[in-house]
This record gives sequence, structure tokens and C-alpha cells, in this order.
Amino acid sequence: MATVLRGLQDIFFTQNDVLILACSGTGGMEAALVNTVPRGGKAIVLSAGVFAQRWAHIGRAFGIEIVEHQVAWGRAVDPADVARLLVQHPDAVAVFGTLMESSTGVVHDVAAIGEIVGKTKALWVVDAISGAGAIECRTDDWGIDVLVVGSQKALMLPPGLAFLAISKKAWQQMDRVECQAFYFNLKLHRAKLREGPTTPWTPAHTLIAALAENLKIMQSEGIDQLVAYNRQLAIATRAGIEALGLTIFANPPADGMTTVSVPDGVDGGVLLKRLESRFGVKLAGGQMQLKGKIFRIAHFGMIDALDILGTLSALEIVLLELGWSITLGSAVAAASQHLVLAEPALVHHAN
Repeated sequence: MATVLRGLQDIFFTQNDVLILACSGTGGMEAALVNTVPRGGKAIVLSAGVFAQRWAHIGRAFGIEIVEHQVAWGRAVDPADVARLLVQHPDAVAVFGTLMESSTGVVHDVAAIGEIVGKTKALWVVDAISGAGAIECRTDDWGIDVLVVGSQKALMLPPGLAFLAISKKAWQQMDRVECQAFYFNLKLHRAKLREGPTTPWTPAHTLIAALAENLKIMQSEGIDQLVAYNRQLAIATRAGIEALGLTIFANPPADGMTTVSVPDGVDGGVLLKRLESRFGVKLAGGQMQLKGKIFRIAHFGMIDALDILGTLSALEIVLLELGWSITLGSAVAAASQHLVLAEPALVHHAN
């Protein structure tokens, strides 16, 4: 536990307390919300996708007044809008948002929003479940009061753990709030952290032991180097996609994933099923209003350049089979140009 907690502080760029919960990332989100905002309190949610919207769903379930700022899916939150919202709602206890909205592939300017929120009494609470460890996330420097991360993304574990990095400002707020939780009462976790460190409830010890090994790999590579490598994969992936005449959906796109608009005349569901049945390549589709309209390619963690090249090659063949006019090899050639001088991937160290 001690080794893992120190490693997580390194990966998250924080000196704050880090807690480990045995739950999914959504459990971490619920814990962050119910410990910082009292029933009847007000929270601002920067809703720009399925997972940002989840903050609002959780808050309403616990009797919290939610001010939901809707942003077009695939577009980033404007920090100026956050400043305006905080003026309009000075009684807001916290602002909730995301780092990398994995339902759309967009990245938000968490640093700029953190600077704005930091000038108020409100907390800045960030869902970095899919982003931390994949793209730059400097918790302390960016004024993030509660960072929520999941185990199954860039940290390369199965689902089952959530992590919360909590600032002194957040703890002070939690000490004033009557927590609507038992299992997720973070003050109990803080007490056990001081004792052990341990957890107040049965820890998922096998996942924690596995995480210790993963963190050794990540630390030996260097988090800045991993982020830079993911950026290189992102550039290569997007070059390959654009060489096929396809459109990147997110603006600005996150470096942990590439989201692509399904081209006209192609059935998005058939495209994904054919990729998996023909080549074993499983890509994520769109959710809710984006179902059938986009597909998503991850490039972080154990995913390396060969995975990306193989995915692009399979995509070329399946698109051609579905009637999309392309030149075979164009995506792979375009992506390869950006991988010639790329550093070795983390997967090589893991193997």
C-alpha cells in the first residue's frame, strides 16, 4: 500500500493524500461528490459527454442542486463560461468536470479552469478516470482539489479500483459536510491512511499488488516520457485517419484517444462488427446520441505503435469492403511517417 500510494502521487503529480477505493471509477465519482457537497447544496457540472453528465446524475440522486452547463459533445468547455457560472452561482460548493471525455475524445483545459475555480471558495473536482497516466495531468499545479482515477485505463489493471487525490482545501470542505455515505465516507479512509496505511474496508489486495508492479514500469519509463509517447501515437493515428479521408470528431482531440466520425454511407455498427470478426480488432462505438456516428481508438497504456498500425490496416480493408473509396496502405504509410523516430513503447518494458 505504501509503495502504491507513493507511486500514484508521482503519476498524478501531487503531494496530496491519495485514497484507494475498491470500486469502479463511477464509485470514485460518487465518493467525491457525496463527501464534498451536502444534500441541498449546489454544484456546477460541466456537461460535455456521457461521463461528465454522470456527475449530474449522481448529484441529483443525492438531493444536490445541479447547475448543468451543457457543451456540444465533441467540443471543449470554455473556461470563460466557468468564470461566468461562478459569478452567477456564488453559492456553488464545487465545480465538476472531466480531463479526457472518453465518450467523445475531447480534452478540456483543466489547468485554466482550475485557475479560475481556485480564486473562489468552490472546489475543482475532475474525473480523470481515463486521462490520468495517458495525458498530462498535474494535479497540484492545476489546482485540482479532488482527482478521480480508475484502474482499468492508463494504469493497465482490470476494473475494480478507484483513486482519489484530495487537497487540503477539499478536506476542509469535507470536514464541514455531513457525508451521505458509509462505505464511501472518505474521512474514514483518511483515518486509516494515517494508521497504516490501510483501508477501512477489505482492500482489493490482488489488484493493489498488481498495481505496484505496473507503477514500477511506469516510473522506470517516466510519466512525462509516457505522455510524450502517447502524444506521438495520437499524431500518427490522426494522420492515418485523415489519409483515409475521415474526420476527427473531437476538437481539441485528447492525446489518449482518437475519435472518428463514421463516414457517410457506412453503417457504424457493421463497421465495428466487421473489424472484430474479420481481424479481432475491437474498437468502441459512440454512446447515446453518438451511437453509430463515431468510433474510438485508444492509444495509451499497453497499446503501442504496432497495435495502431495493425488497427489502421484492418480499418483500411474493412472500409474498402464496405464501399468506402480508399487507397490501401495510405493510412499505414501516413502514420508510419510519425513513428520513425518515436521512443519505444511501454509495452516493451512490460514484456
